[in-house]
Amino acid sequence: MNTTTLSHSSQPQGWMQKTTAMLPGLLLAGVIAAVATWAAQFPVIKNNGLSALTLAIIIGLVIGNTVYPAIASQCHSGIAFTKARLLRAGIVLYGLRLTFQDIGHVGMAGVVIDALVLSSTFLLAQWIGQKLLGMDKRTTLLVGAGASICGAAAVLATEPVAKGRAEDVAVAVATVVVFGTIGTFLYPALFHWNAEFGWLNVDAQQYGIFVGSTVHEVAQVVAAGEAIGSQAADTAVITKMVRVMMLAPFLLILSMWLSRSERKQGVSNGSATSNKITIPWFALGFVVMAGINSLGVLPKELVSVGVQLDNALLAIAMAALGLTTHIRAVRAAGTKPLILAALLFAWLLVAGLLLNLWIPTLF
Repeated sequence: MNTTTLSHSSQPQGWMQKTTAMLPGLLLAGVIAAVATWAAQFPVIKNNGLSALTLAIIIGLVIGNTVYPAIASQCHSGIAFTKARLLRAGIVLYGLRLTFQDIGHVGMAGVVIDALVLSSTFLLAQWIGQKLLGMDKRTTLLVGAGASICGAAAVLATEPVAKGRAEDVAVAVATVVVFGTIGTFLYPALFHWNAEFGWLNVDAQQYGIFVGSTVHEVAQVVAAGEAIGSQAADTAVITKMVRVMMLAPFLLILSMWLSRSERKQGVSNGSATSNKITIPWFALGFVVMAGINSLGVLPKELVSVGVQLDNALLAIAMAALGLTTHIRAVRAAGTKPLILAALLFAWLLVAGLLLNLWIPTLF
């Protein structure tokens, strides 16, 4: 009887101890995320397509490589919780940004363009990264996901499936920041040059689909679209959201592909491997959340709060990743990830344009 009583009374105490141990790490990541969110509102930053997510990992990297090592032991459990649980919750809530009705706004041509850009860019990343550049699979998967889908959010969502390390994530996000920012300035410039010299017959809506189907980050898409006008920006964002919606099936297919690859490798090595396929349940949650949002049953105020909460969770997760990433590990990756990202950027620009010109003629 006494043993049972002690067991029950110790449970709340153990829960409280775990919560207390997590507080320092949660608070640190939360403060960094809050600063990044505040800074992202400045026009000079916002207009250049830099989101709170990218700022959070940059600030996290600076602190992580200066003062954080001295307090890492006190913050470890909270940071680990942030990178695991809060990240997945953020991906699920990301579905509140989408509705299935968005597909109707860009038409079947827009959906096909998004699907072809995503699949071709990701597969090209694996071939160039692993076959030509000799990069490790984890970094190649993350760089490819960031370029082909939705930037930093896609990198974060792919990390648990690819079993990436903090430094792999940091390298992939860095490529998104560098080439996505270049795209923010280059795409509007190309549109104006084309209008001046009359190379191609491209209007604002076609430009918006081109931007939404090929530019990395949502924030960068907004910046590149608004540089031309509201019609271009609206079309670009809707096209981008359809592309984001493909994140869930992408993660499921990637998980099955990696599991199959591991099984084949185990057979060839003569070792036993598990037939278990890792299903990223947070990806299914993402689809369910988008489905609920599509029904229109949620009050707009609740959706707005959910999106704001999602922004906070993803920024906190980015801050935690930055804190645990060592610059020496990023430097060890060398120039190969940048070369890969540059080639993918060129592919998105050229092949993406050709697809945007060709696919609409089929519908």
